[in-house]
Amino acid sequence: MEHYTLLHKKINHAWDLVLMQAREQLRAAKQRRKGDRLVISCQEQTYWLVNKPPPGAPNVLEQGPERGSDNPSQVQMSSDFYKCEIECFRKALSRNRVKSSVCLEAYLKFSSQHGPHDPILSGCLPSNPWITDDVTYWVMNAPNVAAPTKLRVERWSFSFRELLDDPVGRIHFMDFLQKEFSAENLSFWEACEELRFGGQAQVPTLVDSVYQQFLAPGAARWINIDSRTMEWTLEGLRQPHRYVLDAAQLHIYMLMKKDSYPRFLKSDIYRGLLEEAVIPLETKRWPFPFLRKPLHSSPSPALQSTSGEPAATSSPAGGNEED
Repeated sequence: MEHYTLLHKKINHAWDLVLMQAREQLRAAKQRRKGDRLVISCQEQTYWLVNKPPPGAPNVLEQGPERGSDNPSQVQMSSDFYKCEIECFRKALSRNRVKSSVCLEAYLKFSSQHGPHDPILSGCLPSNPWITDDVTYWVMNAPNVAAPTKLRVERWSFSFRELLDDPVGRIHFMDFLQKEFSAENLSFWEACEELRFGGQAQVPTLVDSVYQQFLAPGAARWINIDSRTMEWTLEGLRQPHRYVLDAAQLHIYMLMKKDSYPRFLKSDIYRGLLEEAVIPLETKRWPFPFLRKPLHSSPSPALQSTSGEPAATSSPAGGNEED
C-alpha cells in the first residue's frame, strides 16, 4: 500500500488516464484465453528479470541459460569426474560435423526435387477436390490404380522407401525382381512387415511361416544373408516375438536398396512406366504457381452468387482471360 501511495503522488496529474488504461488492460486480459495469458505473464516476468532484476537476485544474462540447479562448487573434482570429462570430449572430437554449406545445398536439392510434387506450391491437377467437389484427383492417385500419374512414378526415383511405400510401385518392383530371379527378397521383407504390424496372437504362426519359407535349410524361397545375421535370427526364433526378424529384414532391405533398386530405375520396366504414365493437362504454367488460382476448376458452390447466377471467372492475373 505504501508503494501504491507513492506512485499516486508522483503521477497524480495523470492518475485518471492511468486508471482508464489499467481498466482497459484488465478487460482485455479477461477476454484472452488461458494459454495467451500464461504466455504474456511469462514474457512480463522475463522482461523484468532481464532489465530490472529485484535486489539480491542473480543476473540471468551473466549466468546463461544452462545455470539450472547444478552448482559447480558442489561438484567433487575427483578422478572419476575428470575421466568422464575426457570421455565426453573424446566423443565430441570423433563426432561427424557437416558444414553449413553442405546442409544448405542438401536443403535446396530437396526443395527443388519435391517442389513440383507439392500441391500447395505447384498446384493440384487436374483440380483441387476440396474446391471443385471433383474427385478425379483422388481417383487418379488412389492406392491401387491401373495407370499411375507421371508425378507418382517420378517419386519412386526419390528414394527406395518412397517406392516401397507405394502399393503400385511395389507391384512393379516385384515384377522386376521376378525377372531378376530375386523376388524372394521383397516377399521376405513384406512378410517381416506383416509380422511387425500384425496381431500379437498371430506372431508364433507368422514366425514359423517365415522360417519355413525363407530361412529353413532347403526352403523353397531361401534368402541369402550372412552367417552372423542368420545365427542371431535363429537364436531369436527360440523365443519368437514381432521384432525377432529385424536384423535379417534390415540386411535384405539394404541389399535391395544398394543392388536391385538402382537397376530397377535403369530398367526398361521403369522407363516404360514413365512413358505410359498419365499426365494431367494444364493450360498455362505461371512463374509463381502458389499465387495463382486453381487450374481446371469450376467455381465452388460456396462461391456462387445468391441470385443463382455463377460468379464471373477471371484469370489468375486478376483480369479477364483472353481466348
